[in-house]
Amino acid sequence: MQFAYTIVYVADVAASLQFFEQAFGLQRRFLHESGAYGELETGATALAFARHDIARDSLGRDYRRADEGQPLGMEIGLACADVPAAYERALAAGAQGLTPPLTKPWGQVVAYVRAPDGSLVELCTPMG
Repeated sequence: MQFAYTIVYVADVAASLQFFEQAFGLQRRFLHESGAYGELETGATALAFARHDIARDSLGRDYRRADEGQPLGMEIGLACADVPAAYERALAAGAQGLTPPLTKPWGQVVAYVRAPDGSLVELCTPMG
């Protein structure tokens, strides 16, 4: 088994791709001509985005959007060497600051932002 991708369901795939490009410097892998699905280059595992209607078709009435209130029980974790700079870049690109950079007891620097599409994003220094 190999972890292939994470899909974040959003209202506007192109806008989410653009935000992650601007806020975090990720490169677009592709955006389907329908605008319903796109991916970013993140290494071995892709970070993908798909429209809410695709999720609702697959999951039915049990599906709920990340922007309908409380964040979902998951986050997108992005490791970087300079968390304070990444945090400021994300805010400048339109993210909502949730937790400014803090050094955890184990030495890792961590910050949290919410993307305009409602996704919770952790910015952190690499472990190990």
